[in-house]
Amino acid sequence: MASIHFLGAAGTVTGSKFLLEHEGQRVLVDCGLFQGKKELRQRNWEPLPVPASSLDAIVLTHAHIDHTGGLPRVVREGYNGSVYCTSGTRDLSALLLPDSAHLQEEEARYANKEHYSRHQPALPLYGVQDAERAVRLMETFGYERPKQILPGITLTFYRAGHILGSAVCAFDLKSTGQRVVFSGDLGRYNAPILRDPESVSGATTLVVESTYGDREHGETRPEEALCNAVKRAYDRRGMVIIPAFAVGRTQELLYHLRNLEEASRIPEMDVFVDSPMACDATPIYLAHPEEHDLGMSSLVERGKTPLATRRTRFVTSPNDSKRLNMHEGPGIIISASGMATGGRVLHHMKHRLPDARNTVLFVGYQSEGTRGRRLLDGEKQIKIHGEMIPVEADIRVVSGFSAHADWTETLRWMEGFESPPRQTLLVHGEPSALQALKNRVESQGWKAAVPRYLERVELAS
Repeated sequence: MASIHFLGAAGTVTGSKFLLEHEGQRVLVDCGLFQGKKELRQRNWEPLPVPASSLDAIVLTHAHIDHTGGLPRVVREGYNGSVYCTSGTRDLSALLLPDSAHLQEEEARYANKEHYSRHQPALPLYGVQDAERAVRLMETFGYERPKQILPGITLTFYRAGHILGSAVCAFDLKSTGQRVVFSGDLGRYNAPILRDPESVSGATTLVVESTYGDREHGETRPEEALCNAVKRAYDRRGMVIIPAFAVGRTQELLYHLRNLEEASRIPEMDVFVDSPMACDATPIYLAHPEEHDLGMSSLVERGKTPLATRRTRFVTSPNDSKRLNMHEGPGIIISASGMATGGRVLHHMKHRLPDARNTVLFVGYQSEGTRGRRLLDGEKQIKIHGEMIPVEADIRVVSGFSAHADWTETLRWMEGFESPPRQTLLVHGEPSALQALKNRVESQGWKAAVPRYLERVELAS
């Protein structure tokens, strides 16, 4: 019998980790870090229900930390086998995992300095050396190229369109004829840079994400709203501060800004990318032509620079970042973090929020309790670095930039199956989103279920 043990992303959107077991063999699909609430983050310290050394293979759907960030911990616990992924996922993981490890080490160092941890001494979840060892274990192959990763288990990657390297993972189990498909995180149709999610023709079991199972994105042309916000700030001679995720969102923004500028829909102005990770990730996006959609490929073939305007500058050093405070508008600063919870963007917001000429433009979902959400809710003062900062700047949001499929796009992708899987298991969503997508899937005549955290589900034969 084959089964899946749901070790993460069950009833929540974080910590993706699924243990596929078949005839004594164990494959861990994703190895994500739990993020967000404290009770979720505490799960990161719990050992796997099975010894790490008993795993026969690990497969990654994509490089985001909630799908890969637990890998150095598993390596530290004794895993030394292959980690299968696409080359794009490996290249981004080589950037993201050491950064995650560095943050773990810094947090432990600060806790020991300030003596606020109940553990003496406080230890990191894992270190940079663990992350580097994890990256060295990665073995890559391309989309739609079936590979036998274990005796009787063949893995095929299909494009998921979420971020660079993201993949739908299909496992063919030879002895039983079962096909188990994990959607990973599905991207959107007609989004720039990357190709659309690829259809999969069949499965006996489907494990599908449900991040936006209860909502639609609404804005179908976010570049229009981006254009309007930039022009308005330009007319006021102000700066536009855009908090943005370093991987994926920043590159999409650069693509849109470049196209708007070339079409003379926005004036030429300085654009600063002030995030070391975004500066490193952008060349990786350019280095993978096999991922590019027709629009991106066409620009590259014509000798254009698709991810930069004429006056884009990539800012890496802290001193250069601080000098941006002296830059008079108009201009644009794209900086992490995307929800204004930390990072360099806080320095820019602290300096620019009191000036009504400036704009803070949010281009992604802002979680409850974050500075981004409080600004969107209209707070007139916001605490940054212990100071209350008056909010005079124009606060705006552009929807439609999400890298996740909404429920209509998820069902569109599922329509690619020639017949319904015998079971559809819904993961990677909050309870309301999971239930909403379950209802919609069942209305199509499919059998659907929402697994609980740590539940083991036997797979339909």
